[in-house]
Amino acid sequence: MTVGPAVTWRERLTNPLNWHYAGFAVLLIVAIVLSIRLGMDWAATNSRSTDELTGKQVELKAKELQNAPLRGLDKRVETSREQIKAFYDKRIPNTYSAFANRIGELQVKSGVRLSRMQYTQGVPGKKEDIPEADLSEISMDAGISGAYPDIMRFVNSLERDEMFFAVRGMQLTGQQGGLVNLKLRVSTWMRPADVPSGLPATPKLGEDVPSNAPAPKTAAGSEGE
Repeated sequence: MTVGPAVTWRERLTNPLNWHYAGFAVLLIVAIVLSIRLGMDWAATNSRSTDELTGKQVELKAKELQNAPLRGLDKRVETSREQIKAFYDKRIPNTYSAFANRIGELQVKSGVRLSRMQYTQGVPGKKEDIPEADLSEISMDAGISGAYPDIMRFVNSLERDEMFFAVRGMQLTGQQGGLVNLKLRVSTWMRPADVPSGLPATPKLGEDVPSNAPAPKTAAGSEGE
């Protein structure tokens, strides 16, 4: 009773068609596994490529932002030179006497009285990228007396004048009746070549200018006004 099934199983094993089916099944399984592995590798590679591309785009954008301020730098420098020159020609005194004379004119118009006027020189500024921007600060320390409205009119006229002035400090020194006495420091700036020789160094605010300071002299050697 067991001979029939045994023969049938042996026949199946020796049947070439069955081996073809078995081989095809194995190849199909291998192909499916390889396809899955290939798909996974492609997805991983595509993801890395996308991340790298995104990273490069971010890096390129960052470099563009870093270099943006440098675009047109030569034109901006030239524009700055022209603006500085125009400012100098219009608002910076080219002689020491022009500074002193303008202070005197504003004093007369305001109705105040200046006394003990002393001129000093600050440390020259330096701008290596724009040599034309080098300037020396010239300060005037003086006592000022007059009615309070007149003093304010004088200070406002200094700040609004076409010649460039900067009020560095004011200190009340006394008051009698309707008159007010103040200690005032006013500054302007000049090109180093236009600064008169012999001016003492500007002291800190609140400190007195040396009383034995030499009289300022112009570049030509005459005494400053």
